[in-house]
Amino acid sequence: MRFRWLTLLALAPLAGCGLVYKVDVQQGNLFDKATVESLKPGMSKRQVLLVMGSPAVVSPFDQDRWDYVSSIRRGRNTMESKDLTLYFENESLVRIDGDYFPEDADQLIQDARKYKRQYPDEKRPEEDKEKKKKQQQQQQQQQQS
Repeated sequence: MRFRWLTLLALAPLAGCGLVYKVDVQQGNLFDKATVESLKPGMSKRQVLLVMGSPAVVSPFDQDRWDYVSSIRRGRNTMESKDLTLYFENESLVRIDGDYFPEDADQLIQDARKYKRQYPDEKRPEEDKEKKKKQQQQQQQQQQS
């Protein structure tokens, strides 16, 4: 009995050391593909700022380059980093560079399910079907009236 308690006391501090579970850590600017695709050459800095938000890095030496940086570490895996660089000329967007996309669609779906994020087409499909049926019935009743 005494040996069990000593073993338990010796192993208890290890539970907080991350041996059991390591949390996914995301940092930086996180964008979806539609946001990045909405950027068009000729947009002003203000328009880009409204769409993308503040850049992670604005060089004091080159005000015409904005860098958006994102990194993620999934569990104990190596850190992945994505960069998106916007270049301006005469206060308008000229060029977009970086490896922010393409992304692994399967990994995004897996992450969404892991964090229980649901998108409108995935939420309560049975309730959606029932709502559509009720709406159709109401429309039919209105048409008959």
